[in-house]
Amino acid sequence: MAKQAYATSSLVVGYALCSSLLAIINKYAITKFSYPGLLTALQYLTSVVGVWVLGKLGFLCHDAFNLQTAKKFAPAAVVFYLAIFTNTHLLKHANVDTFIVFRSLTPLLVAIADTTFRKQPCPSKLTFLSLVIILGGAVGYVMTDSAFTLTAYSWALAYLVTITTEMVYIKHMVTNLGLNTWGFVLYNNLLSLLMAPVFGFLTGEHLSVFRAFESRGQSWFELDAFVAVALSCVFGLLISFFGFAARKAISATAFTVTGVVNKFLTVAINVMIWDKHASMFGLVCLLFTLAGGVLYQQSVTTKGNPSAAAKQGRGGDDAVEVDEESQMLVSSPKVV
Repeated sequence: MAKQAYATSSLVVGYALCSSLLAIINKYAITKFSYPGLLTALQYLTSVVGVWVLGKLGFLCHDAFNLQTAKKFAPAAVVFYLAIFTNTHLLKHANVDTFIVFRSLTPLLVAIADTTFRKQPCPSKLTFLSLVIILGGAVGYVMTDSAFTLTAYSWALAYLVTITTEMVYIKHMVTNLGLNTWGFVLYNNLLSLLMAPVFGFLTGEHLSVFRAFESRGQSWFELDAFVAVALSCVFGLLISFFGFAARKAISATAFTVTGVVNKFLTVAINVMIWDKHASMFGLVCLLFTLAGGVLYQQSVTTKGNPSAAAKQGRGGDDAVEVDEESQMLVSSPKVV
């Protein structure tokens, strides 16, 4: 019993550390290594190789790669890639707080899309109140953001639209493919890895990479950039393991609470380690937005809420937070 409790605690702590640190690590990585496309390609490669090696060693089981399944999975992989692509550019041009605020807005857009396009029941009064709180906090943050730039907020809006599309449509489509969790991870990252060169050429990033190699000559290697990229790749894989393992080891409620705590930890750590964060009033608005998110999670798990049941049945929005929330390199069916 004691060993089981220790193992469970270790999994929860591991997930909490990975989830709360990964967004900050990715911000640090993109600061030191300013090539978003190449960075995400390295992250996809790490996840694919990691899942394949761990599968060979018997630590996990994943579905074998199949071309027909890959074709059916392709739309989900495209949206996932775009979500990570816009997410990385957002972190490049804005701070972590801005990312969290826009990520917290997703329940509002999902509720609107569900009601308008998928004919889901209107949100309950408590859910509606939570969405108003989220919106109010986000508006307050944007209005007081001293680091506001059109480029950063353009990427933020693109990320918000992409992640909402994935939550409303893509996750529902993919659950019908019958893939297990690690099969899902393998397909998502492998297909995204194959798309990375295409986007690299379309955005012209490959030219920037070539110019950087030519200008630096033999001194192209930088230890701090290497460490930052390596950490982002390793943590991306670790959050896959700890997220899935912790979800199995503890109750859904405990996992949701852990996810909420992780958000506040991310904000606290981000404030303590450097100056790449919002003003004091901006942080208050951010916490206000997160509080609305907590209230939202409580409202959609309230008994008798039909829209909550529908969301639970298809996989909710951000309770698990094993993928885009921390730019995570997995995209799993989520549960609230």
